[in-house]
Amino acid sequence: MTVADELTAAASDAATAADVDESAEEPIKQRKNGLYPGVSDELAENMRSGWADTELHGLEPIAQAAETAARRAALSARFPGERLVIPAGNLKTRSNDTEYPFRASVEYAYLTGNQTEDGVLVLEPAADGHKATIYLLPRSDRENGEFWLSGQGELWVGRRHSLAEAGELYGIPASDVRELADALREATGPVRVVRGYDAGVEAALTDKVTAEHDEQLRVFLSEARLVKDDFEIGELQKAVDSTVRGFEDVVKVLDRAEATSERYIEGTFFLRARVEGNDVGYGSICAAGPHACTLHWVRNDGPVRPGDLLLLDAGVETHTYYTADVTRTLPVDGRYSEIQKKIYDAVYDAQEAGIAAVRPGAKYRDFHDAAQRVLTERLVEWGLVEGPVERVLELGLQRRWTLHGTGHMLGMDVHDCAAARVESYVDGTLEAGMVLTVEPGLYFQADDLTVPQEYRGIGVRIEDDILVTADGNRNLSAGLPRRSDEVESWMAALKG
Repeated sequence: MTVADELTAAASDAATAADVDESAEEPIKQRKNGLYPGVSDELAENMRSGWADTELHGLEPIAQAAETAARRAALSARFPGERLVIPAGNLKTRSNDTEYPFRASVEYAYLTGNQTEDGVLVLEPAADGHKATIYLLPRSDRENGEFWLSGQGELWVGRRHSLAEAGELYGIPASDVRELADALREATGPVRVVRGYDAGVEAALTDKVTAEHDEQLRVFLSEARLVKDDFEIGELQKAVDSTVRGFEDVVKVLDRAEATSERYIEGTFFLRARVEGNDVGYGSICAAGPHACTLHWVRNDGPVRPGDLLLLDAGVETHTYYTADVTRTLPVDGRYSEIQKKIYDAVYDAQEAGIAAVRPGAKYRDFHDAAQRVLTERLVEWGLVEGPVERVLELGLQRRWTLHGTGHMLGMDVHDCAAARVESYVDGTLEAGMVLTVEPGLYFQADDLTVPQEYRGIGVRIEDDILVTADGNRNLSAGLPRRSDEVESWMAALKG
């Protein structure tokens, strides 16, 4: 049951009780259950009054209000004459009666700037395009006791903005979300909805929408995010800057991680993410020793030993949901061994080639091909695979040790624009304003008998966040050193 469902049920209970007994206390009595103690008439009456008016007036619009308005205008132009429904989503149960922290759907947050659970943006066809309305849960009702007896009442979960306040903040007229289901059921004309976030909204539209048409809406909103506006670029730079500080935090406490586990590293970075942002943008990969060869190692429960490498892949997510995605592979004791440096420098050279290939007009796949060629040349040079290089690349034999693609789009999702069409994304052309990662790697599994013993258990990845500019690119994460000698000097300075 969503918050809106619960409140609708509460209102129904209250109305039924009032019909049976006109005393105002009955609605509260009807809401009692095993979680709450008995409520006396005197307490119910006491809780109704004595509260100050806390309505806020003259609120400044959110920083991205102009950008969200422009995004809605582009969406309106793409689907003229159609009702468009974009839900934020609902709380999800973690266990029993506790929920996961809520994160609004990217599509909804991108178009509104709002992050409220159960919110829904509706664009109604109008003579001049569309009329936007944001449907939200209003302030808690002090009269029927919802504000203190319901688990979603404001005394439990905190103050919500009133509908008037929301309208001022987001530049969109706001209405009560509890009225939305009936409005959608009665709606006529073509409708599209972003699926997968709110089952109640989808149920109200079940006979009005088709999966094919809805997918076109999702694809458009994904492709709209391929090129970032100035606000988005600024937020991504903020995310990266906080991430740089988070990496510095980790280096300073590596001795404590050695005394505990990879989780000390995870917790250290998480502290920075929560202090300066909303959260981490994805589960941090804090992979020491052979764990660095597991691409998505997020258990983070292994030992951190001197002489090993630490592959740290982590990113801070800003309060507006934009995330960094940066990886460094660091020597735990501050110095690379000869074989570690050999492998690290090969990955560094591959990344340099990949970054150099990022420019407007280049094919999206060019930076991957450039990085893979350098890694393949090294693998052939080291005798780990039989050349020539062109043969290895044609057959993909290098992938035993390179494993993954060299990057992806970055934004409100760590793997942003995932619903974009192939021809617009991986087979597309880079444009100024796009932001992507460049992250080649080499991974020699601990049980790989095709490589010398000294290689086994070494995994190296270097990842940076790259903005395509009008005349080339800019490394947003250049604040973190990449070259092996620079990494060693940086770590020594941080450790004192």
